[in-house]
Order: sequence, then C-alpha cells, then structure tokens
Amino acid sequence: MNAMEKNHILAKWLNNELTEDQLAEFKANPDNEKYEQIKNYTAHLEVPLFNEEKVLEHVINHKKTTPKVIASYKKWLFKVAAVFIIGLGIVFMMQNFALQTQYALYGKKTTFLLPDNSKVVLNAGSEIKYKKWNWDNNRNLELDGEAYFKVAKGKKFEVTTVLGKVSVLGTQFNVKVRKDRFDVTCFEGRVLVRYQEKELILSPGQVVYFEDGKQINSTIATAQPEWMGNTIAFNKENLRNILDEIQRQYNVSIEVKAKYSSELFTGKIPINNLDVALQIIATTYHLESKKITANKIIFEGK
Repeated sequence: MNAMEKNHILAKWLNNELTEDQLAEFKANPDNEKYEQIKNYTAHLEVPLFNEEKVLEHVINHKKTTPKVIASYKKWLFKVAAVFIIGLGIVFMMQNFALQTQYALYGKKTTFLLPDNSKVVLNAGSEIKYKKWNWDNNRNLELDGEAYFKVAKGKKFEVTTVLGKVSVLGTQFNVKVRKDRFDVTCFEGRVLVRYQEKELILSPGQVVYFEDGKQINSTIATAQPEWMGNTIAFNKENLRNILDEIQRQYNVSIEVKAKYSSELFTGKIPINNLDVALQIIATTYHLESKKITANKIIFEGK
C-alpha cells in the first residue's frame, strides 16, 4: 500500500466509513494503537463549520466599507484645508484691510515704519491709525497726539487730525495736536497745512500753530524735534499744556493746588530729569513742588 492509499484509508477510518473487511485489515496494522490514541485525543475538539455564505458576505461588506473609510478621511482633510484657508484669509484681511494702530504709552516713544518705509516716531501719549491696503494710492494717517515723520520720496502723504491736515511730498515734519492746539513744523521739503478754512505752505525751518482760532508763525534752527532728544521745546504754551506734557513724558500725576497762571511759557524742559523739570516750572510760575509718591507730584502756591 502506497502513501496515498494509506492516507485515503486513514481518512475513511476517522470518518467511520470503512467496510467490515477494511476495518479488520486496518486494525491488524501495527500502527493501529497509535491511531486510536490520536482519534481519542481529538474527539473532543470542535472545528467550526465553514460557512461559505457568511464568508462571502463578509468579503462583500469589507469591499464596500473600505472606500467609505478613505472617503471620510479625504472629507476630513478637505475640512481641515478649508478651515486653514479661511484662517489665512482672515489673517490676511486683518493685516491688510483692518485699521492698523500704533501707540506710544506715557513715558515711552514708539518708532515704526509704514508700508513704503516712511519713518514715524510717536511721542509719549500718542497714537496713529492707518490702513496697509492700497497704501501707495492712499497714504493717509490719523494722528492723535504728536509724531515726527520722515516720509519716503514719492507720492502724496497726508496726516489727518481732529484740528487740521498736513499734506506733503517726500519730506520731514512734525505734527502735534493736543486739546485745542495744532502745531506743524517743517524740517525738510514743503508741507501744506489745512486748518479750518485756512491753507498755508511751510518750508524748512518754519513752524505754525493754531489755538482757539489764532494762528502764530515761528521759525526753528534744529534738524529734528527737540523731544526726540532729551528736551521738550515749548513755544508760548500755557501752564496746563506744559504740565500735561510732563505727565505724558514721565508717566506721573501732577496736581496744582493754586490758581493757574495765564503766563505763557517759551523754553525747554528736560525729559530725562524730573526734578529739574519740576524746578523750572516751580521757578517760572512761583510754585512749590512736593513729591507725594514716586509718581505723584503736587504744586502749591508760595
């Protein structure tokens, strides 16, 4: 008996399919005892039936669900990409279409560049607003406070304040608007100043200021504003305005417990030495200064 026939007989024996003669011949085999042990050992084992229909259904369902997983993944990616693109769009609009604001806090100065590389220096307690969008065709700023401008050569440049406007073409100038006073100083080039119904052109070294409807013209010999150094220059300023400026420059609080003088002050006050600044005011207006705290000063009459 060859190996194939032997395996065939063994399979039929395991399935109880042997005839009486075949069974007698099988039991006479010397390996019969070993076969019986194997049969007894495996008799308790249960092999699950092979269900062709269930296997086919599983395969079909698997093929159907696989594309759904891929589609959901792609859909998720599209959503993320859409959110990312929208986010970039919002950032772009905020940076270019929204109004840009630059501040100089009390006791500080802020220097920054405009989109055309024009230089702006904000004095303490000031702010500027402008738009980056279409800057080349609309170079306009809104100023509240004081600022020095070094304008890039080229197109029209305009500074708007609540009291007036200044238009220039590649120049250096200073604009100051505090309460009811509007000051403009030209250092280079020419500037067009508009105040109410008035218009005038300033050349280098010329200064004009308006207060309560009055116009005062003056001249300077400096190449840039005094406040960009260590002093503040005043030209016929009243005491309230001077004290306001000192408060901005030193970030202090000043109280006057005396009658305000109507005398106008022309001169310079340091912005790097508070004691000297207070002494100048006290001497000029016959007052006595007292430091209550490091940031609070009181002026009293002598």
